[in-house]
Amino acid sequence: MKLTDIPIFKPRLKVLNREQALAIHTTALEILEKIGFRMEHPGALGLLIGAGAKVSNGNWVKLPAYIIEESLESSPKQIILYDQTGNESMALADGSCFYGTGSDANFTLDLKNGRRRRVVLKDVGNFARLVDGLENIDFTMSMANPGDVPIEDIYVHVFAEMIKNTNKPIVFIADSGKDIAKIYAIACLTVNGERRLQQKPFMINYSEAMSPLRFPQNVMEKLMFCAEKEIPICLPSGSNAGGGAPVTLAGAMALGIAENLVGLSVHQLTNKGAPFIFGPNVSVLDMKSAVVSYGCPEWSLTGAALADMRDEIYGLPSWACAGASDAKVMDAQAGAEAMFSIINAMLSRCNLIHDVGFLEYGSTSSLEMVTMANELVAMSRFFVEGIPVNKKTLAFKAIERVVSGGPDAIFLTDDHTFKNFRQAHFLPKVLDRSRYDSWKESGALNLYQRCNAEAKKILSEHRVERTPDEIVRGIDRILQT
Repeated sequence: MKLTDIPIFKPRLKVLNREQALAIHTTALEILEKIGFRMEHPGALGLLIGAGAKVSNGNWVKLPAYIIEESLESSPKQIILYDQTGNESMALADGSCFYGTGSDANFTLDLKNGRRRRVVLKDVGNFARLVDGLENIDFTMSMANPGDVPIEDIYVHVFAEMIKNTNKPIVFIADSGKDIAKIYAIACLTVNGERRLQQKPFMINYSEAMSPLRFPQNVMEKLMFCAEKEIPICLPSGSNAGGGAPVTLAGAMALGIAENLVGLSVHQLTNKGAPFIFGPNVSVLDMKSAVVSYGCPEWSLTGAALADMRDEIYGLPSWACAGASDAKVMDAQAGAEAMFSIINAMLSRCNLIHDVGFLEYGSTSSLEMVTMANELVAMSRFFVEGIPVNKKTLAFKAIERVVSGGPDAIFLTDDHTFKNFRQAHFLPKVLDRSRYDSWKESGALNLYQRCNAEAKKILSEHRVERTPDEIVRGIDRILQT
């Protein structure tokens, strides 16, 4: 074998073998076939009955496995997302990993004074612009439930604000069929038509069923709307171990997967071939505080296990969580929990990884936390790419030159070093490697302070590709209806 032909081995984390994956999958199917679930949307209920599901007590459904198998067969195994100008941005398939922020936080840490305060609509724009300027954060979510917009249209307003402040793909939330129709109208306006949006989608809907095994009408309205319009959708559930699901991780996964498969079945019965993302959320309910933990190792462990389930059984792009913390400020705990989850999500080859930048178990957002996570993702990418072994990297000629070049010859001044150091080494931006005296002379800033300065710099200097005035006016008219 020639040195140029040696394939790169990339490290990979696996936590389930095929037997374990099949046991969890079989249990999920048994839950649906023998226990059943509550379906509160009449149209979805009709689709399930028409496909062969058994119904009792009005809306209690038992779902045979063949409906699920047919739905898995018809679902796309790859989903490609574009930016708003039509350039390919994220190909959700195989081992590709993409990171983005989260949604629905009620509080944020103010960039000017660091204080925790209620979020407003302007914060949504700031997070979107920051994401647009960070090279390792691939998509944006609102990071806010702003208190200064009408609550009945809150998701429409935050979607419009994201449109105006980033060109990157958007993962959005909606409440019902009413507001998702408005969001869809804004998206079609942004890309000049429904056909173009379906050809080059730039957005994904995130929705949730209610654990255990309840599917409310508004949730299914959104699911079926997305299926009809071919908007990619992820429908996890609240199957947190010890709260909405069994306390054991295997049981919580089986329940979460069962709920996810119900969503998939209704989705494919509505429109076969529409894009669906596999992704139960399986965290834990902390037994001391009764909060759903965002920084726990269990969420990373189940995320890796669900990636194994994807590879062994389902084949669909997967949804995951990383880059978040239960800490109340961006401190050592926040850094430790964020890095642990980011590297493990990448080693597991999860595809769509959200909630980057959350503190306080998803209640508080932080621009500094997103900025730090951008660097942590870069570190993880460097590690996961492995070590290239070829003629250039083995550097035989460079070794020969330095060794035979006399006492003044060093690798630091060799041409090989100059030509390759940017690719061979990870070069941090906000992590500090300076000597103590240099660090002190530069202001002795800690990581939080450096991330604060970097976030302020991006918000003041980064220029987002401008949304045309006529589209902005059209969006504003939709907001006023």
